[in-house]
Amino acid sequence: MLPLESLRVIAVEQYGAGPFGTLFLADLGAEVIKIENPHDGGDMARSVGPDYLDNGESLFFHAFNRNKKSVTLDLSKDTAQEVLHDLVARSDVLCSNLRGDVPGKLGLTYEHLKEHNPAIVCAHLSAYGRTGARADWPGYDYLMQAEVGYLSLTGEPGGPPGRFGLSVVDFMTGLALAYAVLAGVTAARASGIGQELDVSLFDVALSNTNYLAAWYLNTGRQPTRLPRSAHPSLVPCQLYKTKDDWIFLMCNKEKFWPLLCDVLGKTEWKCDSRFSTFKERLVHRDLITDLLDEALSAGTSVEWLDRFAGTVPAAPVNSIDQALENPFVTETGRLQTLEHPQHGAYRLIANPIRTAGAETPAVPAPVLGEHTDAILAELGYSPERIEALRAAGIV
Repeated sequence: MLPLESLRVIAVEQYGAGPFGTLFLADLGAEVIKIENPHDGGDMARSVGPDYLDNGESLFFHAFNRNKKSVTLDLSKDTAQEVLHDLVARSDVLCSNLRGDVPGKLGLTYEHLKEHNPAIVCAHLSAYGRTGARADWPGYDYLMQAEVGYLSLTGEPGGPPGRFGLSVVDFMTGLALAYAVLAGVTAARASGIGQELDVSLFDVALSNTNYLAAWYLNTGRQPTRLPRSAHPSLVPCQLYKTKDDWIFLMCNKEKFWPLLCDVLGKTEWKCDSRFSTFKERLVHRDLITDLLDEALSAGTSVEWLDRFAGTVPAAPVNSIDQALENPFVTETGRLQTLEHPQHGAYRLIANPIRTAGAETPAVPAPVLGEHTDAILAELGYSPERIEALRAAGIV
């Protein structure tokens, strides 16, 4: 049994951050029901390129929405609210990832829904929160990276500011949403009373500055970009040159420095007072960089990785194709194959949470409204009533 099989989640979601969070719930067995507008093509991610399955469906959409169901419902209409309330009465959670002022307008808050289910948990993901001066602002991942300082820390010194190559704020905020859902459900099942929980892209992006923020707030230290993606205080911890490429060494415990020296055949470095602790090595970072570049240039990256394996923390600098074709990925269940009825087999990254004795489901993302009739029938709606709702543009 998957751990979340008893959980039903209504997801008024679109694009990336919210769907990434509910993806984790769906992969672990929750029934996640996407509510999509029947008049505008549903989740905007359905049309996001550049790559599509041969039946025209977006691979971007599939990456965020496997194992979910789709119900079309125009929440701006009063009759649709009645349908929503019937669904809420039989659900545990309502998630949204809309602009901060929209959930209240669409009746998606605990105040609107508690009379239909006192135990409902309403978990909201927005750009800047649902209250305050920016509640009605649109906002996206890269904007958050820019405003909270990520770009000032990314890239080489002297170059232009650089963002993360991934939508890291969307992903982290999606996980925060999933965490909030499970915290809320834990409390609701204990007390019978639901609640409202909020996460925002801005707050999660800001919280991720963590120790850098602690340094600045208490000592005034201003972090800066460092050459070769170096750690601000630990040495060696950065990119180094090999005979044919780069390698990333991350000797983040004192025990790894002497081990590195041994593998390199530079045992005299272990006794050099300039390199005895992190504090001394930080002072002599540039010298250590030169010494390691010289020593590592005697072999290729592959040769050094073979020698470091399991002893010195090291990694190759892979491209995405190299990362995904890595035998440690392809031969260990870290990719998942799904069977699409109109396309055939396609692959996605498997959920990183391993469940002993239970296999993660592999159901392709739903087509728009695929489950509308089945879910409404489960709520007790007759075929005639469903057809009337469809004729009125409600579903």
